[in-house]
Amino acid sequence: MIIAVTSQNFRNITGHAGKARRFIIFNAINADEIVEIDRLELPIELLLHTHNDSHHPIDIADTLITSDCNKIFIEKMARRKIKVLKTSEKDPLQAVLLFINGEKLPRPEPRPKSEIKSQSLYKKKQKPKK
Repeated sequence: MIIAVTSQNFRNITGHAGKARRFIIFNAINADEIVEIDRLELPIELLLHTHNDSHHPIDIADTLITSDCNKIFIEKMARRKIKVLKTSEKDPLQAVLLFINGEKLPRPEPRPKSEIKSQSLYKKKQKPKK
């Protein structure tokens, strides 16, 4: 199983998965055989946030682990046949190990409302009421 982990510094699991440019790629055969096989550093043109549904380097992954993403990102990855998991775990290898062992990943902290952007960008604008 190929697992991608968002990691802007290649040390910790980071969020904003749609805008992430760095991913650690693991091949997890079982809990005793988890190997880091690659580190993706994507150009800005390949941000998942803006990339269309054509081929993408992340398509090698079966699962993507991140600390934060929205529902639209999860749906977009599902169309690519990639399962998305969110976690508060900071260590990429530990998160992969928990997942491979069938354990639940620690839930991420909810974002403060001040940080949550309106989803209105994805909705048709309504005319103001008079």
